[in-house]
Amino acid sequence: MQDCFIYDAVRTPRGRGRPDGALHEVPPLDLAAHSLRALRDRNNLDTSLVDDIVLGCVMPVGEQGSNVGRIAALNADYAETAPGVQINRYCASGLEAVNMAAAQIMSGQSEVTIGGGVESMSRVPMGADAGGWFTDPEVAFKTYYTPQGIGADLIATKWGFSRTDVDAYAVESQRRAARAWEENRFARSIVPIYDELGQVLLDRDEHMRPQTTMQDLAALKPAFAVMGDAMGYDAVAMQRYPEVEALDHVHHGGNSSGIVDGSAAVLLGSKEAGIRMGLKPRARIRAFTSIGSEPSIMLTGPEKVTRKVLARAGMTTSDIDLFELNEAFASVVLLFQHLLDIDPNILNVNGGAIAMGHPLGATGAMILGTALDELERTNRSTALVTLCVGAGMGTATIIERV
Repeated sequence: MQDCFIYDAVRTPRGRGRPDGALHEVPPLDLAAHSLRALRDRNNLDTSLVDDIVLGCVMPVGEQGSNVGRIAALNADYAETAPGVQINRYCASGLEAVNMAAAQIMSGQSEVTIGGGVESMSRVPMGADAGGWFTDPEVAFKTYYTPQGIGADLIATKWGFSRTDVDAYAVESQRRAARAWEENRFARSIVPIYDELGQVLLDRDEHMRPQTTMQDLAALKPAFAVMGDAMGYDAVAMQRYPEVEALDHVHHGGNSSGIVDGSAAVLLGSKEAGIRMGLKPRARIRAFTSIGSEPSIMLTGPEKVTRKVLARAGMTTSDIDLFELNEAFASVVLLFQHLLDIDPNILNVNGGAIAMGHPLGATGAMILGTALDELERTNRSTALVTLCVGAGMGTATIIERV
């Protein structure tokens, strides 16, 4: 098996995922094409060398439908010989796309690939694809289906994370993200988006609220209490977890991931391909894997998949210099930190989706790039990137600087 190297990683800024967001006027295919063009132009990439393009997209319907991976590449004026595919592993789609693209290189079946993702949540909202798990009572009954927010509150209840705990984490995420922007820590990866007149539409993550305080968050009502009570999901969760007498609803918009638009792309290749392209590798993909976890609570996969990928790599948590875990909800991160005894000073050091937002299909590729940039900035070696996943899964990747 040959090594797969990361040669570059780019992402757009995250725009607020609503009609008044800066990126709402940009169709999803254009959003994805923007990252692909940036990857090509800044690396002087001959796109006829690209063996495959794998893009994640969680709501692959409407204008995000058909095959974003292929159509976005054509829209970006890539060589017509560069194929593309669209994949969906819910919130981990962007990272899974990178892993699938890397697997082609590691197996020797490809030499140059691109992994990444896109989601225009202002134009194609969550739930647009429906699906039997959400809409068929028979399927939902068998798996004790509850929405993710109920799962997040169930985690908080089961492991004893209070409203103060989750709000404090959210405030810290905002503080870290603001510091990262102030210190230009994202400068290497961000590719601004321009309109047809060449004016900047967005060059900075738009969802951030750096002045957020504990008092601000205390004023917000729990987002999932009515859903849990009136719609019966609390009863479903307690049926699956009878040790829980009542759910403590602690999550709201301020300590949950933001709804945003964005895209990302990662250039991968073998050592020989890098020589042909005239590019120096930035990191090596050391290991990756995915895992299934209990689907009703849904969000506990990161701890389990981290143990699995570390074992596969012959490593322990002490061998990892940085951890990036998608901040789907504050309790997800607090549980991960608790179960694996992770030092908070090496976990999500530049903030995360609570502050900057979670463009579903793109986030995994985005935070992979964030981890790589931070390794280089701090002259550290290894990073582990992971996300919780809908339907009870986890995906993780370990990268190592070269």
